[in-house]
Amino acid sequence: MGDLGYLEPPSPPAASATWTETTLQWHRGTLHASHLSTDILVAGGGLGGVAAALGALRRGRRVVLTDEFEWLGGQLTSQAVPPDDHTWVERFGVTRSYRALRDGIRQYYRDHYPLTEEARKRPQLNPGAGYVSKLCHEPRVAVAVIDAMLAPFLGSGQLIIKKQTKPVSCQMADSQIESVTFRDLSTGAKFTVSAAYVIDATELGDLLPLSGTPYVTGFESRRDTGEPSAPEEAQPQNSQAVSICFAVDHIEGEDHTIRSPPHTNTGAITREFTPNPGDDPALVNADQRRSGGDMNLWTFRRIAARDNFTPGAYQSDICLVNWPMIDYFEEPIIDVPESLYHSRLSAAASLSYSMLYYLQTECPHPDDPTTKGYPGLRLRGDITGTSHGLAMAPYVRESRRIKAITTVVEGDLSLDIRGAAGAKPYPDSVGIGMYRIDLHPSTGGDTYIDVACCPFQIPLGALLPRNRRSNLIAGCKNIGTTHITNGCYRLHPVEWNVGEVAGLLAAWCMNSAKGLHPVDVQGDEALFAEFQRMIVGEGIEVEWPDVSGY
Repeated sequence: MGDLGYLEPPSPPAASATWTETTLQWHRGTLHASHLSTDILVAGGGLGGVAAALGALRRGRRVVLTDEFEWLGGQLTSQAVPPDDHTWVERFGVTRSYRALRDGIRQYYRDHYPLTEEARKRPQLNPGAGYVSKLCHEPRVAVAVIDAMLAPFLGSGQLIIKKQTKPVSCQMADSQIESVTFRDLSTGAKFTVSAAYVIDATELGDLLPLSGTPYVTGFESRRDTGEPSAPEEAQPQNSQAVSICFAVDHIEGEDHTIRSPPHTNTGAITREFTPNPGDDPALVNADQRRSGGDMNLWTFRRIAARDNFTPGAYQSDICLVNWPMIDYFEEPIIDVPESLYHSRLSAAASLSYSMLYYLQTECPHPDDPTTKGYPGLRLRGDITGTSHGLAMAPYVRESRRIKAITTVVEGDLSLDIRGAAGAKPYPDSVGIGMYRIDLHPSTGGDTYIDVACCPFQIPLGALLPRNRRSNLIAGCKNIGTTHITNGCYRLHPVEWNVGEVAGLLAAWCMNSAKGLHPVDVQGDEALFAEFQRMIVGEGIEVEWPDVSGY
């Protein structure tokens, strides 16, 4: 697990007494080599990073994939956030490999979980019956499916995965990254990876400052972007809240109250609205559990609905808490000293613990306001894979963003601005997505920003640094969006699409006999048409169908 401040790193296991010094030397020399060389380095193993690796691997290139945490999958797994999908996700609008991930999650439940026969036969099985997505599930299942998707490439030796590692420096030659040095978070040891192409799929765009790649943070000014929702002056320290999520179930008659957090902040918990965990989670009937919406917090992000499983398999529903009350927006975590970064994540964790403690001890019952607290709410660290009980990683909504060849602005896709014309079409489209511009409260004191959008495209120019023949490609939330448009490009399927195209692009350039560079592909109509035909063959949708009939 990453070193997150609210987390105590586990002690390394003691070496077996039967190991010989020769064996130890081989172990250190091979599995923990101080230098690796590969075709494509993918730094960051979230959804964008996994998709980037898969895209490059399918095109025959060697890949080293790194991540700060033990689970690959980022917001879907270590951050424990069920997918946020668009209306048409079951029909179209995602890449073929992302659909394979979703189908794999459902099949894993059918193969391994004690589903009822009715649930098992349901084509659009939603294990949690949550309302945030048509597929709410436990994060560990996504981990298993992602690992299975990568397994054949590990077996062949084409892929090397290095977990619990963090980039600390880049070795440069002009605008090219020659190698990246990482620190092993469990041992402190460092190793270096050389690669022809580097894809930054880290959650915060870690390689951008390390490589000197120009980037922006926070809120751009209206003068620079022309966005009606932007402020007059730029606010680089004004970024969206981060959240440290957690899972709970409810065992009636038991007391699972945690110790009072050291910095309990009930004022922060109630600043939005008093939470109501789906009415009384122990008593609510099935019809009530399946009703409601955003304001029924128990059902909205529920990841296990016990009605979907055979009687007795689950003592309770399991709810994933990613609610407004745990949004930490007091201070930014980008471009701050490491000690402050950990301190602020600790404060975010304390806010999450405070939320749980409030629910267990103070939350009024809707049918009897004099009765307070749900002590039967049980923190499920086993669901999130941690001993401290919270998610393995913070849910990061906003990253550093490259100064890109193409920057997507609010006017390109706002429904109010574009109207019947639809979102701006890009001649270099490499994918599609759809979500409202959904901005959570930010470190500059802004509250929610919610803007209706048109179904949009992903321009290749948004993945490429501006005016540089760099070998770095953006593969996550660090693409050329603004603070505003990041609000709709940051969701699960779009991040996967971005990463997959980044991996395919790097492999395409390496496989070309013409010695192509990414900017050549993006800037030449004929070359791009050839590249686009290839990615369409790989299952990337680059245009929206007519959705008016759906």
